[in-house]
Amino acid sequence: MRPTPRSTSLSVSVAGLLTALLAGPIAGSAPSAAEGPARAGAPQAASTTAARAPALRVRTLARGLQHAWDVQQAPGGRLVVSERDRARVSVVRDGRRRTLARLAGRVWVSGETGLLSLAVDPASRTLWACHGARTGAGPEVRVTRWRVDRRWRRLAQRQVVVTGIPATSGRHGGCRLLLEREGDGLLVGTGDAAVGTNPRDLDSLAGKVLRVHRRTGAPMPDNPWAGADTDRRLVWTYGHRNVQGLAQRADGSLWSVEHGSFRDDEVNLLVPGGDYGWNPVPGYDESVPMTDQSLPGAQQEAAWSSGEPTVATSGAAWVTGRQWGSLEGTLAVAALKGSEVLFLRFDDAGGLVSVTRPARLQRFGRLRSITSAADGDLLVTTDNGTGDRVLRVSPR
Repeated sequence: MRPTPRSTSLSVSVAGLLTALLAGPIAGSAPSAAEGPARAGAPQAASTTAARAPALRVRTLARGLQHAWDVQQAPGGRLVVSERDRARVSVVRDGRRRTLARLAGRVWVSGETGLLSLAVDPASRTLWACHGARTGAGPEVRVTRWRVDRRWRRLAQRQVVVTGIPATSGRHGGCRLLLEREGDGLLVGTGDAAVGTNPRDLDSLAGKVLRVHRRTGAPMPDNPWAGADTDRRLVWTYGHRNVQGLAQRADGSLWSVEHGSFRDDEVNLLVPGGDYGWNPVPGYDESVPMTDQSLPGAQQEAAWSSGEPTVATSGAAWVTGRQWGSLEGTLAVAALKGSEVLFLRFDDAGGLVSVTRPARLQRFGRLRSITSAADGDLLVTTDNGTGDRVLRVSPR
């Protein structure tokens, strides 16, 4: 079930605000340095409270990585990991890492762009990667698909699925992939390439969430502009700055995480055809609001915003399993600059209820990606540049 557009005149839904105001403190939720109320700043309510997190166990599954960008689960207990600057795809199993593919010859690496997000379909042994690429007209960001052999040792049948996502210096080249649970949809979150006109230009693939057929790259038939004869046929939402995370809730709703400027990292509930309000023009004027309500039309307010300063939110996954106690059903969001994981609870309408920041996850430096494993554990990558790791986080 996909969400319907929300009113943009309120920064928290009425249902979410009433939940926060009337529910009172959650049992055992005494705020602390590890577990405090939501940060100040729209669209949060000052009265939101935090749930008590269970004690957490953190294990290291792989070491010695550089800029570990993503981790995805594959069959047989394997994990597939990407490294941005090395352009290397690795398989981790039973504490051992081996190289699945070295893609330096196909990946353009510059600044924030390189080998980025992965997606894995275990049933068909298919692997997608979002990465920088060189073309005769200059660099771009694209999505490529491969088939993997039965032993997960070789990639074959390469096919470019999405091409032409703008790139400049490599700045704001963030690219996150998400396979929809039902159907053939593949979502692609993109950065604006630090070009001010890109986010609201429907015929630019930058500063967007795209939705395409996972095998062909064709627009999904229910996309807002699926019948267009230009690139807007691929666009699901627009007006984004630099999408770093995508996650699908149990109710089917789709959510994004993006970097703010000097303020307002955002978590957004995605509405088909929605405008998320980033318009840094003329030039590239980052003093404008992340969600600029002075623009023509309706803009979708964020479900959560960091306020000032930013914490550089990145990957995200919904927490599943009763073993997580009060954190079950929250959205776990990794933070790079903040060096932490935020567990955000939203009500059914998308209103913010609570934010929990476990101290146990504030010891590993910059955290890039979070994936939910089949058993409900969280898989987390660090992105400190050297000595990076893949972590497995579980409640004790």
